[in-house]
Amino acid sequence: MTQPHPAPVARASEAAGPDDTHRLPPGLIVPAEELFDAPTVRAAIEAAIDPDDSSTVRRAAVAELRRVQDAARARIAEAFAAKPLASRETLSAYSWLTDRLVETIFDLIITHLHPKPNPTKGERLAVLAVGGYGRAEMAPFSDVDLLFLSPWKLTAWAESVIESMLYILWDLRMKVGHASRTVTDCIRLGREDVTIRTALLEHRFLCGERPIADELEARLWSELFEGTEAEFITQKLAERTERHQKQGGQRYVVEPNVKEGKGGLRDLQTLFWIAKYVNHVTDVADLVQKGTYTAHEFESFVRAESFLLAVRCHLHLIAGRAQDQLTFDMQVEVAQRMGYQDGKGRRAVEHFMQAYFRHATRVGELTRILLTALEADHKKQEPALIGLFRRRKRLRPGYALKQNRLTYADADAFLSDKLNLLRIFDEALRTGYLLHPDAMRLIAANLRLIDDEMRRNPEAVRIFFDMLLKHPNPDRALRRMNELGVLAAFIPEFEPIVAMMQFNMYHHYTVDEHTIQCIRHLSEIEAGEHRDDLPLSSGIVDGGISRKLLYTALLLHDIGKGRDEDHAVVGARIARKVCPRLGLSRADTETVEWLVRYHLLMSDMAQKRDLSDPRTVRDFAKAVRTKKRLDLLTLLTVCDIRGVGPGTWNNWKAQLLRTLHRETAFALENGLEALNRENRGNEAKRALREALSDWPAKDLRAETARHYPPYWQGLGIASHTAFAHLLRNIEDNQIRIDITDDVDRDATRICFAMVDHPGIFSRLAGALALVGANVVDARTYTSKDGYATAVFWVQDGDGHPYDPYRHDRLKGMIDKTLRGEVIARDAMESRDKLKKRERGFRVPTSIAFDNEGSEIYTIIEVDTRDRPGLLHDLTRVLANSNISIASAVIATYGAQVVDTFYVKDMFGLKIYTDAKQKALERKLREAIDAGAKRARA
Repeated sequence: MTQPHPAPVARASEAAGPDDTHRLPPGLIVPAEELFDAPTVRAAIEAAIDPDDSSTVRRAAVAELRRVQDAARARIAEAFAAKPLASRETLSAYSWLTDRLVETIFDLIITHLHPKPNPTKGERLAVLAVGGYGRAEMAPFSDVDLLFLSPWKLTAWAESVIESMLYILWDLRMKVGHASRTVTDCIRLGREDVTIRTALLEHRFLCGERPIADELEARLWSELFEGTEAEFITQKLAERTERHQKQGGQRYVVEPNVKEGKGGLRDLQTLFWIAKYVNHVTDVADLVQKGTYTAHEFESFVRAESFLLAVRCHLHLIAGRAQDQLTFDMQVEVAQRMGYQDGKGRRAVEHFMQAYFRHATRVGELTRILLTALEADHKKQEPALIGLFRRRKRLRPGYALKQNRLTYADADAFLSDKLNLLRIFDEALRTGYLLHPDAMRLIAANLRLIDDEMRRNPEAVRIFFDMLLKHPNPDRALRRMNELGVLAAFIPEFEPIVAMMQFNMYHHYTVDEHTIQCIRHLSEIEAGEHRDDLPLSSGIVDGGISRKLLYTALLLHDIGKGRDEDHAVVGARIARKVCPRLGLSRADTETVEWLVRYHLLMSDMAQKRDLSDPRTVRDFAKAVRTKKRLDLLTLLTVCDIRGVGPGTWNNWKAQLLRTLHRETAFALENGLEALNRENRGNEAKRALREALSDWPAKDLRAETARHYPPYWQGLGIASHTAFAHLLRNIEDNQIRIDITDDVDRDATRICFAMVDHPGIFSRLAGALALVGANVVDARTYTSKDGYATAVFWVQDGDGHPYDPYRHDRLKGMIDKTLRGEVIARDAMESRDKLKKRERGFRVPTSIAFDNEGSEIYTIIEVDTRDRPGLLHDLTRVLANSNISIASAVIATYGAQVVDTFYVKDMFGLKIYTDAKQKALERKLREAIDAGAKRARA
């Protein structure tokens, strides 16, 4: 094993260049002489020092160096703003400036504060940069990591020098990480702690006594690094896995950490650390000569690193501090700084994040290549079989195992049949082996073979559907095909959505990953993994469905995203073209096209409409037309919602979809006329009599007679029973409340009974907002004897039932609000605010009036930006306009909310006239705009 090439020799007053030379281009982003003119700076400091007063040294140094530092940093930031992709030149400029500051401070201290003209052997000191600073990779607010190295235990003189240096560095507002050690200390601690060992791997001499640094360099390799390669790799990979888990566990988190996240800078640095430690390379470029990477792969390494470094620099400059989390608000600003623009139906930030995720994907590929090369050298353990495939399966002809991974037996033979570019993924699923990087490289380099003829080849189509339909984990093959470009090559219409980010708080994944997640959820349902939590979906699958048709619909359901048009309309058009190419019959093509066109219909109906209104179910049944389509759309909807991300699916949505499916199936089987209000009302009264069988007949008759028909048709037996108890012997000055968890809906149900008065819905909504309860559904009715019966279903901020220990506070706030002791509008002033990270979302306001969706109500749908006091503001406008609210349905999609109100005017009629609708819309928009302005203040 050969020693690495020695670092360039540097004088005590001159910093050595970094090992990884590709990171330090010949020029800085600002000419060196404009950043730090050493003679001029030193002369200014010397002129300000009083020879008879040593305390002036620190003051003079800090004053002049801070002036120079501030001017230089401003100049670098200005130059970087003009060249926002020049990350390497920018990092080098910050590093070079820091080098000059450190060496100037050191020289001042040993000259004026602690001179030692004739030091002993023990009174020698070297100052080294380590970690990121050692790589000369300084972002604007990176830590300055220094190692003070002495031959033996620190003397009093060395301690004084170090202390004085640190005080000046801190005065310059630098965040300094420092350690004072001997060479022997470094070796001992490096053995014990892999983090220290990694920092030492990147040491760089700055100033002081170079022989001590040279001794460290030699002893590190001979006493620490050599022979411990396998241990180092194991520890760094374990560290990497733990880091990924902390950052969300996968590459496509919507607010990635550019440094620590999967596919981020730390992954690239880990590649370099391992390569340097094991192969003794001084630059990643050296791995090309060693055959680990191709020249093209190295170029992609440089592009990915340059891009990620630029993002990190912009994050630091925007925040004015060290900031590595690419939060939503930062994404908008970074995209703008890096020159991205709105276009093709997408915002600049979405184009920027698509580029980010594509680079992150490439980092993953480069990582796999290096780790497999290390396995080939027996420096890393080979992978075991994964998943259920613990028993080795015999490979089909043409394939081979290499390091326990699947690859081709002969490259020329493999490429002689272009269908092998698909077959190998099916073989990987069948056998349970991971693909070897050699196979991945060969595939990625020959994507041109996947042409129109192959896309229409029946055998190619059969292989593709075998992957989807014949194995329990099709998402694994699709994900690898997607990363290598095979999926987009076989279905070119898929390419635009690869790594496409959706800039909202609802979707957790990029569009392509969301699609693959949806297919994973369907395969799990088919495997029977969700019989308990998804009984309806599992039952539909057990009853038999057209699997090929449904998988195709899931694969294509979001393929129209990123255009100016409605993505469902575009997607349906694309499906009409793709399906015949995939061998689907005309009838199946029409069904897939319909499913893609209306893949949001069931979700919208369930979450944005009142399912107790028979017209809702009738309209949906008319759109669906057949039980087959209903079942297919139900499965697609369930997978689509679950594929959005963790926590999106809950019992509330499950209950809504089950109800809509049950009612629609009943209507399709028995005829739409079977859905009528009178039948529902009679059944509800009969159920209440059974539930209250112990009540006196007189009290039962009074209860069933005191409500109008909509009350019986709009609520379930649990709510009817609760209100019966609340209204029994109620007095006019009483406010009665019943709070209980509705387990089936994953929400808390709050029933109110009191004398009716105008604006009651709005005041209740305000009281709930004040205690942080999110309303997801609400109904309000007035009894024949003048009592208001209002029921709200609420959840906490995480989409779960409201905590029982907060019920008393909730009751107290409601009581104060209804009695006028708290004015909700005033109390909300300080609470109705948007978080800074959420302010970058644009949600245009849309208000629609629908007089056809309900037999007796006008439906007002308000689609806008969500905020805590929105529902209160909207309902207050309706109350002030003498509009009575029968029910409200609230559907939240991250930062977007759709509030749907079923209303009548003061005469109990629908709102028909354009003049009334426009006047009401204007008032609602004014309230929304005023609230949004208040929330951003």
